[in-house]
Amino acid sequence: MTSLVRHVTFDCRDPYALAGFWAEAVGGKRSDEDAPGDDEVLVEGTSVGLLFIRVPEGKEIKNRLHLDLQPQDRSRDEEVDRLVALGAKPADDRRRPDGTGWAVLADPEGNEFCVERSVAERSATGG
Repeated sequence: MTSLVRHVTFDCRDPYALAGFWAEAVGGKRSDEDAPGDDEVLVEGTSVGLLFIRVPEGKEIKNRLHLDLQPQDRSRDEEVDRLVALGAKPADDRRRPDGTGWAVLADPEGNEFCVERSVAERSATGG
């Protein structure tokens, strides 16, 4: 028997707020059992749970693990704009003039993540 990934866990200062950002980003929802001030908050309704746990220290260095998001119903650039409107900040732009590449954003607590091209965009350019 093998194991499955039940949660991807984020250390953070404000679990409820950060879970709210990620719930909007990935189309999930905060668990009905969680409330502002809780030390652990779960985002449900995604392929893997995202769990946010309060820690006292802030993020100081580059993530050792990050999520790669692939938009399903919009382009990469439209998704970048949507996520920035939700509170993400641009961290590094790896998009190329030919339309390939990705954008690196940081969530409201500074955790980096990437936004890749959609399946439609990949199909249009052969990869």
